[in-house]
Amino acid sequence: MSETLAPSLTAAPKVGFVSLGCPKALTDSELILTQLSAEGYQTSKTFAGADLVIVNTCGFIDDAVRESLDTIGEALAENGKVIVTGCLGAREGEGGGNLVRQMHPSVLAVTGPHATHEVMSAVHEHLPKPHDPFVDLVPPQGIKLTPKHYAYLKISEGCNHRCTFCIIPSMRGDLVSRPIGDVLTEARKLFESGVKELLVVSQDTSAYGVDVKYRTGFWDGKPVKTRMFDLVRSLGEIAKGYGAWVRLHYVYPYPHVDDIIPLMAEGLCLPYLDVPLQHSHPDVLKRMKRPASGEKNLERIARWRELCPEIVVRSTFIAGFPGETETEFEHLLDFLREARIDRAGCFAYSPVPGATANALPDAVPDALREERRARFMSVAEAVSADKLRQRVGATMQVLVDSAPGLGKKGGVGRSYADAPEIDGVVRLLPPEKISKTMKVGEFTKARIVAAQGHDLVAMPV
Repeated sequence: MSETLAPSLTAAPKVGFVSLGCPKALTDSELILTQLSAEGYQTSKTFAGADLVIVNTCGFIDDAVRESLDTIGEALAENGKVIVTGCLGAREGEGGGNLVRQMHPSVLAVTGPHATHEVMSAVHEHLPKPHDPFVDLVPPQGIKLTPKHYAYLKISEGCNHRCTFCIIPSMRGDLVSRPIGDVLTEARKLFESGVKELLVVSQDTSAYGVDVKYRTGFWDGKPVKTRMFDLVRSLGEIAKGYGAWVRLHYVYPYPHVDDIIPLMAEGLCLPYLDVPLQHSHPDVLKRMKRPASGEKNLERIARWRELCPEIVVRSTFIAGFPGETETEFEHLLDFLREARIDRAGCFAYSPVPGATANALPDAVPDALREERRARFMSVAEAVSADKLRQRVGATMQVLVDSAPGLGKKGGVGRSYADAPEIDGVVRLLPPEKISKTMKVGEFTKARIVAAQGHDLVAMPV
C-alpha cells in the first residue's frame, strides 16, 4: 500500500529591521519592507529571532551617528548577520574608507540611502528568498511603518544646495524629482487604504521639478506639470475626495511658495508650512550658504499671514554656528519674536565630518553654543505658549491618534497645527455626552479649554 506524504512546510525566513533618522529615511525603509514582504520574507520583532538584520541608518549629526553605530553593534551582538543601509552607509571614515566598515568590519554589506535594489541583493545573497512573489501578499500601498491613518509621501531625493553645515548632498546626491504621475498614484493608493493625513517630504520640497525643468507628466489621462504648485493642488483635490489632510514639510522660502498659500486658504492643503530657516542674520546665512536672507523671510512670512491668517509656521534653527557673534545671535532672537514662529526648534551647532563649515574660522565654544540654544528655546517657547493660549475657546478639527475604549476616558489627537512626533498634541478630555465616541484615525471636533506647555487640552463636542 503506497503512502502519500504531505509536502514539508518550511518556515519563511525572518528579517529584523531598524529604521533610524528622518521621514525620508522612513520611506526608504518602507520600500525595502514592501519588497521583503512581496518576496515572502517575514519580519522579526527581535534581533535574536531573525535570520538577519537590516539597519537603516542616519549619518547627519553626531548623536545620530552614535545611535546608528550603537544599533549596528547591538544587532551584531545579538544576531551576528547585519546589513547596513542609509545615510551613514555613505559616510567616509578616516583615511577615506567606509566609516561603518571601519567601526563594524563584520557587517555583511553596506549601502547608502535609497538603495532598495542593493539591499535586496545583499539579502538574497545571505538569506535566499523563499518563493516567487504573489501580488496579493502585499497591500497596494506597500508596507508602512506609520500608524494606518497617516503616511509620509517622498516626492524627490537629494538636494542642489551646498549648505556648509550639511553633508546630505554628498550622501543622497543632487535633486532627483519623482515622476508626478507616480507620486499622485501613490497618494491615491494611500488614501484608498485609509490614510487621513499625507505628509509630503523631501530634502527640498519647494524645488520639486527643477531638475526636469518642470516637465509635463500625465496622471489619470490628464497633463500635469512636475512643479510644486501643480503637485500640491492635485494632492489636495485627491485628498478632498477622502476627507483627508495634506501637510507640507521641508519647504524652502522661495518666492513661488507664495502661490501655495491661496491653496491653503481654499482648504486644499493644511495651512501649515515646515520651513527650515536655520538663522536670520544675513552674514550667518551667507556663511551657511543658505538661499535666502532674514529680512526677506520676515516679509514673506508676513505676506503668508495676510493671504491665510490661519497659517502655522514651523522652523528649525542653528545656534553657535562658526563665527556667530553675540550681535548676530541677538538678531536671531529679535527675528524669532517679530516673526512669531509658531513652532521653533533649535540645534546647537555640531561639526559634521566632511562639512565645509568645519574650516570656517572663529568656532564658538561648546558651552556657549549650548547656552545660546537654551536662550533661543526660552524665547521660542514663550512665543509658542502665547500663540497657543490664543486658541483657548476655539473649536478645532482634531485627528485622533489614541482613543482607548472608544475615547470614553479621553484620548490624544492633533490639530492642523501639529505634525506627528515633532509638534505638540491635543489632549482630549472624556466627552460630556455619553453617546460621543472617538476612534483612532477619525476626525472629531473639539473645543479648546486650556494650553499646557506645547500642547492643548480640549473637550470633544
